[in-house]
Parts: sequence; C-alpha cells; structure tokens
Amino acid sequence: MTGARGLPGLPEGDIYRRSRPGRRGVKPPAPADPSLLEEAFSGLPLRKEPPRLPEVSENEAVRHFTRLSQMNYAVDTGFYPLGSCTMKYNPRINEEMAALPGFAHLHPATPPELTQGILTIFGRLEEYLCEITGMDRFSLQPAAGSQGELTGILMVAAYFRAKGERRTRVIVPDTAHGTNPATAAMAGFTVTEVPSDERGNMDLRALEESLDTDVAALMLTNPNTLGLFEEHLQEIVSMVHQKGALLYYDGANLNALLGRTRPGDAGFDIVHVNLHKTFSTPHGMGGPGSGPVGVKKALVPFLPRPLLVKDEKGFYRWEEEGEASIGRVRSWYGNAAILIRAYSYLRMLGPDGLKEVSGDAVLNANYLLEKLRPFFDVPYDRRVMHELVVSAKSLKEETGIRTMDIVKRLLDYGYHPPTVYFPLVVEEAMMIEPTETETKETLDDFAEVLAAIVAEARKEPKVVRDAPTRTPVGRLDEARASRHLEVRHPLREEEKA
Repeated sequence: MTGARGLPGLPEGDIYRRSRPGRRGVKPPAPADPSLLEEAFSGLPLRKEPPRLPEVSENEAVRHFTRLSQMNYAVDTGFYPLGSCTMKYNPRINEEMAALPGFAHLHPATPPELTQGILTIFGRLEEYLCEITGMDRFSLQPAAGSQGELTGILMVAAYFRAKGERRTRVIVPDTAHGTNPATAAMAGFTVTEVPSDERGNMDLRALEESLDTDVAALMLTNPNTLGLFEEHLQEIVSMVHQKGALLYYDGANLNALLGRTRPGDAGFDIVHVNLHKTFSTPHGMGGPGSGPVGVKKALVPFLPRPLLVKDEKGFYRWEEEGEASIGRVRSWYGNAAILIRAYSYLRMLGPDGLKEVSGDAVLNANYLLEKLRPFFDVPYDRRVMHELVVSAKSLKEETGIRTMDIVKRLLDYGYHPPTVYFPLVVEEAMMIEPTETETKETLDDFAEVLAAIVAEARKEPKVVRDAPTRTPVGRLDEARASRHLEVRHPLREEEKA
C-alpha cells in the first residue's frame, strides 16, 4: 500500500503475521553458568511464560522498523503548520555542534574547573536571552516551556510570600497559550479568565473588573493565539502594575517579535522562552525541550538554584546559596545539548538574522492568510503576526463538513494537519503557523490543497467525511479511543489462545 505523495504504507501483513516459530536473526550465547542468572533474578516477580514476541529473521526485523521510520512524519520530511507550536526546520549545524565529543561525552558532575567551555556557552546564552527579551537574569534549568511556566508562576507565589501578601488569583485571557490555566492552578492559584473584544484583544473593561489586590499576576501570550498583537498592551501593563500584580509573558509566540520589540521593555516582569520553538531546537512529544525563564531584578532572588555566576577572574561557577530561591526544578542544569543547539543558532544568525526571522515569519503568515481568505471565514480581519486563525464555520453550515473532516483529508494529500478547535473563541478553528523556514512554493501548494478540499466538500462531501483513506490507519473513533485506551498489539489468534 502506498500513501499520499509516495509515502510507503504497511505491507500486506505485519511483523506478527510474518512470525514463524524458531525463526531468528541472532542467536545469543548461552550463559557460562546458568546458576548465576538464577541467583541474580532470585526473589523477583518473573513471568511464568516467555513474552509473545515475533520470531523473524534479521532482514525482516530491519525492514519492519525501516518501514515504520518511513511512515513517520517529521520536519525533515514535510511542513508542520501547527499553530502556536512554531515547528520550524532544525539546521544541521546545530546538531553537529551539540554532537561534538567535548560536549556529548561530558558528564554533568564534572567540576566547574574542568568545564569552563560549556559553562561559558551557558553564560553567553543567558546574556543573549536577556538581551533579546529585556530581562535581567535567566535560569536555563527548565526542560520545557510548560516547566518554565510553572517555574515562573512559582516565583510569583514566592515573591508575594516574601512580601507578606496573600494573593490567590491569576488572570488568563481566553486567547492565552493553552497551558497557562493549568500552570496557574498547579501553582495553587485560582484562575480568572478574561474574554476578548471584537478585535481579538483582551477586553479592557472585563480586565478592569477582574483586577484587585487579590490578583498575583496576569499571564499574557503576545501575540495571542489568534496571531494578533495586543493593541492595548501599555494600558494592560499599567492596569496590572497599579494593583501591585506582576506581568508574566508566555514566550510561545516570541518568534514574531525577535529583534523588533522586547517583553521586558513593554513592562513584563517574568518571561519564559521556548528554545524548542523560537530557536529551532528539536521539538515534539514533550521533549527534548528547553524553557528558560527570565526575570527582572526584583525577582532574581527567587530564581532556581544553582545560578551560574562569574568570579572576579572571569571563571564561571555554580552559586547554590539563595534562601528565597524556589529551589532546583530539574536535575543538573537543564537540557545541555538543547542549550548548545540554541546557542549555535543565535551565533549563526546574530541580531540582524533574528530580525529577519520575525519579519519572514510574519510575512509568511499574512501571505497564507490572503491565500486562504476566499475559502474560509476570517474571524478577526486584521493583519496577523506569525500565525493565523481561519474558520470552517460557513462551510460546515453549507455542507456539513467540519474542520476535523478537512484536516483528516489533508492527511490524504500528504500534509500534517494544523492545530484545530483552538483557540476556543473561534468556532471550527484552524490555527496555522507557517514559520519563516517555509518557501512560497510550499505555502502555495498547501493553500491549493486546502482549496481543493473545500471544493470536494461541496461536490463530494463523502470523500472528505470518510478521510483519510490513503494512510495506513483510517478514521478512528477518537472519543471512544480516549475513553477505552488499548495499546496492546493484536496478536495472532493462535497466540491469544
């Protein structure tokens, strides 16, 4: 079976059906003294029967896993239009730098006097992040954006505890990055949601009604998940600070602002940066990621420890002391190989290159919006920043075809779907982020495919409703799958017996 655009599918039958008793690709040597094995496993809960693994030859095993790898969708094989995820291409030079033996073979417990090279990279990376965001200090510990968020909000809590103030609420706009409410709740705060106005900004009147001295922070994603820059940002900052609360900047969409403006200059007190989004390091499935968190001077005492400091001779060392610190949030000092990749990316581009990144990202998003405008609803008709949101609401009312049907059909054309049904303020939403690394030809082809699917929805709706049909697995009952998770492989009938 061949999938869309020549992607290979599963052959007839799978590795279990190819299994034959006694067939094997390798024969391990027998233990010299079987009694040693019995002694080693004595008292452990052992299986009474051997595992039901497929018995295949070496070349069949190799072909099986090679086929699986060819079925994977990756940024190296295609366009990821996932809105708010910034799935940009990962330059190979970054991989080469992280793989240098001096980095790759370095044990994290090596003392500082023997690791000044990598510590210098960490120190410079922190300086660069401060320069880019307008913060005073950064911790590179958090291993994901979500962990960076939690680190930041835990520092908010520690800050007000140190001041002797009891503040229990965090305000989150309805267009915030999706993890913000969960982060605030995990840190022990009550979440207050503020709606958007007719232009996709935070509703200032609703914000004013929500603000009081019980509010600890406002978590703001800017541009927001509609891809729109907050037009009343300075008013928002002033309103929050007047109540003594802090401004938290979610860096998920920082790719739109690089070299153009800095959150710290706008009045934000805390920032987290997703290195696996903005600075092109590998991204996906919860790791490997990195979410450094930066703060203004007043919050530096609460940063996780250890902090990297430089002595009077210019040597880096770890500073463990800090009574006000929220403590360590990760083992050692973050995902070192990811930090090296991000440093390589920043050195490769420099200030002018970063400014070009944001310009090209915004240009690509607005270009794609204009290409899609004839086929979808545009809920907020403004120039967007790095991503765009369109809606299939009218198409659904006309044909019954929903956004989910459209993105399933995209699979048949060989494209990864965009983010769907988010943000929640837009009915039948598709959130698309082309990033700066995609060419005009790719965006043209993607837009043409979506236009073709809209035409199919009107002429042959069953084709769209039944999609995907060219993939190894067809349309799943996703609601049932989430309620009745079954991850075991369907073994051969004779093996089940």
